Amino acid sequence: METANQTTSESQGAGQTLAPLCTAHCCGLLNQTLAVMFMVSLAFAIVVGNVVTLTVFMQTRHSRTPQGYLKVSLALADMMVGVLVVPFSVYTEISLMVTSTPPVWYQGISTPSLEGGSGPWQPCMLIGPVFAGCTFVSISTIFLMTVERSVAILRPLHKDTLVTRHRTLFLIVLSWAGSFLLAMAPLMLSSSFTLEYNECSRMCNYAPLLIRHQLPPDANILLLFPAFDFSLLGGTLAVNILSFTSIRRYSRKRKLLSEGSLGTDAGVGSCPHRPSFSDIKAAKTIGILTFAFTASFSPIAVFVLGNVVGYTWCNFSFFAFWILTSNSCCNVIIYSVRDHRFRKGLTLLFQRDRAQPHPDKS
Repeated sequence: METANQTTSESQGAGQTLAPLCTAHCCGLLNQTLAVMFMVSLAFAIVVGNVVTLTVFMQTRHSRTPQGYLKVSLALADMMVGVLVVPFSVYTEISLMVTSTPPVWYQGISTPSLEGGSGPWQPCMLIGPVFAGCTFVSISTIFLMTVERSVAILRPLHKDTLVTRHRTLFLIVLSWAGSFLLAMAPLMLSSSFTLEYNECSRMCNYAPLLIRHQLPPDANILLLFPAFDFSLLGGTLAVNILSFTSIRRYSRKRKLLSEGSLGTDAGVGSCPHRPSFSDIKAAKTIGILTFAFTASFSPIAVFVLGNVVGYTWCNFSFFAFWILTSNSCCNVIIYSVRDHRFRKGLTLLFQRDRAQPHPDKS
């Protein structure tokens, strides 16, 4: 991470955004070419991985369960990042390479005035909230998956009563609506923000409008984003601790029972409602998903906190945003390693054309 440096806009008027100078190291031709190659590869991996994930889940009975609905919701949020957010960054970077005039959505090119309204519509007004909204959908879905597995482990006999498909679908719709409302919160609650393509992160980001080179008094609205994510991540961690504590207690009693150190009646009576092996493995898989998302989101939280107080870390912002974006192609890898049902569905998907019926065999 490079040294923090507070930057100001070139214009002296109100309503200018925080615009770091573009250096040869940051915006050179070789750097842009490598960045575009990385973005194209990432978009391909995200789209293909999540299309495969959706296809496998939609063609198996497992997808018609509450957990299956949640996994489909997570895959849809990830795929939207690969279909909309990353390709737009690729298009913008290629435009900057082949033309000498930056597009209207580029940082500092078309900045609205605090006195003059919000300015003309430009694509970042869509791409920025989509990226933020999909991020919030991902963490809220992981939280719901954690709660669903926790109920299956702690209250296995009540799982089908407490966690129904209709309730799960309602919570999924609620999480999508709430996530995108939160993604639009800076624009709805304040006129001190705009969305523009940031030359450091190479993505559409929220930018505070400066007033005489000073941040607006309500710049801390952006802290809603990390506060929401870390609140849900904290709740997810707490639920995971409860689930894994129960799993550990059950595993210890099962081990003592197998060694003969615990009587049969005592072992069965002390744990009358045992979680299934698939529930235990699913809880561990969701724990891995939570860890992966937390690791990918933490750099963004650091960057947003620095941005609110007026600092810009150019190189760090690129890595922070694109590490989070790369998380959108990680779930299919985690499922492939951890979920035997997913592996079985994946195998059947690729072997379907080769499998032929044999009517002459009984």
